[in-house]
Amino acid sequence: MTQVILRTTHTGDLAPQSLAAVRALVVAAFDGDFSADDWEHSLGGMHTMLWLGDQVIGHAAMVQRRLLHGGRALRTGYVEGVAVHRDHRRRGHAGTLMREVERLVGGAYDIGALSASDAAAELYAARGWQRWQGPTSVLTAHGPERTPDDDGGVYVLAAAGSVDLAGPVACDWRDGDVW
Repeated sequence: MTQVILRTTHTGDLAPQSLAAVRALVVAAFDGDFSADDWEHSLGGMHTMLWLGDQVIGHAAMVQRRLLHGGRALRTGYVEGVAVHRDHRRRGHAGTLMREVERLVGGAYDIGALSASDAAAELYAARGWQRWQGPTSVLTAHGPERTPDDDGGVYVLAAAGSVDLAGPVACDWRDGDVW
């Protein structure tokens, strides 16, 4: 029986065929609703992957971003592209991926953050991620702009009292979905 292996690697150290396999997994897991911008957001940081032989069956990326909150620019480990192959779901693989991501966040960042789908919010909440309750914004070339459609969908992993979850938070600009 082949064992599931956890690997954590920077984008720059992934072979092109591994990157292609990860992208195919994530696109399939999101039923094709994972754009080129979404993929771009997953690059340039750490990739936590579960491999079963030569097949990638799980993935989570963590990239550095800045969130502005309470007059501070928080160094943030931002989670992207969390996916498990449909044939391997409900076996604890998402928890394994997130445990490794959370270890990385705790060792290198002020906070962790992610934008959760309705389907995934329960997973993150059960792991101690907290829903941001305050208003969300993005920093644009013209200043901050509210992102009301993202209110209630952002989750953070932060030390108790280190952020005011009811206060405003702003993310840095990027193409596609800013959160």
